[in-house]
Amino acid sequence: MTPFESSFPRFSRALFTALCVFIAACDDSDESTSTPIAEARAQATGTQATIEGYVSVQPGAFASALGDEGFALQDATSGVYVKMEQKQSFNLGSRVRVTGTLDEQNKLRILKANPEDVELLSGSQTVSAKTVTTGAVNESVEGQLIKVTGDVTQTFQDDSPYGYKLYVNDGSGEVQVFVHVSAGFDASGLQALKLGDTLTVVGLAAQYETTYEVAPRSPGDLTVAP
Repeated sequence: MTPFESSFPRFSRALFTALCVFIAACDDSDESTSTPIAEARAQATGTQATIEGYVSVQPGAFASALGDEGFALQDATSGVYVKMEQKQSFNLGSRVRVTGTLDEQNKLRILKANPEDVELLSGSQTVSAKTVTTGAVNESVEGQLIKVTGDVTQTFQDDSPYGYKLYVNDGSGEVQVFVHVSAGFDASGLQALKLGDTLTVVGLAAQYETTYEVAPRSPGDLTVAP
């Protein structure tokens, strides 16, 4: 026993130890104080919310059309696009907590945030795309990473400098595929797609005014059936 320990009565030493354990348990930077994303999305525009999830769209992928360097987050309940002016350095699958203000951009639900309100947490997880029919791309999946497969019903349309459009349908209803210029696609490859080609597209379920769309994040998100 050290001189320091001997100066404490046995009960005081036990109380001191218990207090240290309690403080250590409370000092957990990863302890969640966030709102589930589905619940946050349902709150009124202008409400401040703190959410936590895994990055489903990398920072800056949609800069050409959305005009910012934001990213998307997803948890077990839903997903949302986080609008930011400054590009963050984390990657797909990073675990992130964000505090921001709920808003809409051309009817797309977004969370507006500043760099000081973004916290990179420990751990990572690949976000799996939810398979949906082309006719089911609507408000119920907006903000989530989805996968659709369908035949090309409208070929390449140039909407640069924002992006490129084409449309696919699996028989359940036509959906727009919006390819952001900033996502790194070669326009000539998209122009080569023909009516009737079968495409599988992974991307963010998004919205522009009254049109719902699938927005792939990179060229690997769009594949053509042989």
